[in-house]
Amino acid sequence: MIYADADEWRDATRKRVTLFGMSGLGKTRLAAMLRDEAGWFHYSVDFRIGTRYMGEHIVDNFKREAMRNPFLRELLRTDSIYIASNISFQNLAPLSTYLGKPGDPDKGGIPFDEYLRRQRQHRAAEIAASRDTTVFLEKARGIYGYQHFICDTSGSLCEVVDPHDPADPVLTDLARATLPVWIRGTEDHVDELCRRFDRAPKPMYYPEDFLTALWTEYRRETGLAETGIDPDAFIRHGFRALMTHRLPRYEAMARNWGVTVEATDAASVRDPADFDAMIARGLANR
Repeated sequence: MIYADADEWRDATRKRVTLFGMSGLGKTRLAAMLRDEAGWFHYSVDFRIGTRYMGEHIVDNFKREAMRNPFLRELLRTDSIYIASNISFQNLAPLSTYLGKPGDPDKGGIPFDEYLRRQRQHRAAEIAASRDTTVFLEKARGIYGYQHFICDTSGSLCEVVDPHDPADPVLTDLARATLPVWIRGTEDHVDELCRRFDRAPKPMYYPEDFLTALWTEYRRETGLAETGIDPDAFIRHGFRALMTHRLPRYEAMARNWGVTVEATDAASVRDPADFDAMIARGLANR
């Protein structure tokens, strides 16, 4: 690791951290706090995915929908209007909307084969955007003069790496350049995330084998044809299973590549000094 112990972290004049873990446990909040209050450079992998690597797919999908409307179709064909994605660090809805949900088209679903195609696009984009961390680390210092850097990863990072492979290219890049830090949630956190997801189910990235097995099992249990499946019902069904699948992968990433901090501690961080102390404890407890 780039910091051997807590003292080396405290004394570092150039602090570099990658936060990973389940969505909803505070990665973006912490990164934004450090950016706003201590002048850290905030690199958002999800934002990079949605702009650099998936941006054209997202906008093309908007245009397909607009072309169904005769009024908008003519304006698009004559370059009279401009359609763009207004994605931001805090609003990733354009990316989620593009990923979509499989099932009944009358309920907003898309064909499962198309869903798989978009999932594969996301996987390639997430790998590329995660590896771009090293590019932005150098840009942050070389162009903009930032001393400190934080990478705010996607919740699905654990699905596009092999945490047991000492030569995994994504984790090798991240660990050589930054300190990977897992924000570890408890079972209570998983329960709360499931309740939150149940209220507002949103598209997710799934590893393909896991997704295909989940889809096949769900269709068998419900006896429904592909176009008869409620998209929200399916992704609600899969959310807890996906969280359970991810936890040991996060744990292996922390064990083999970084350190662990507790989600309860992350939630109590209120300023940069609190953050520094939390990372120091993580290093001391490793």
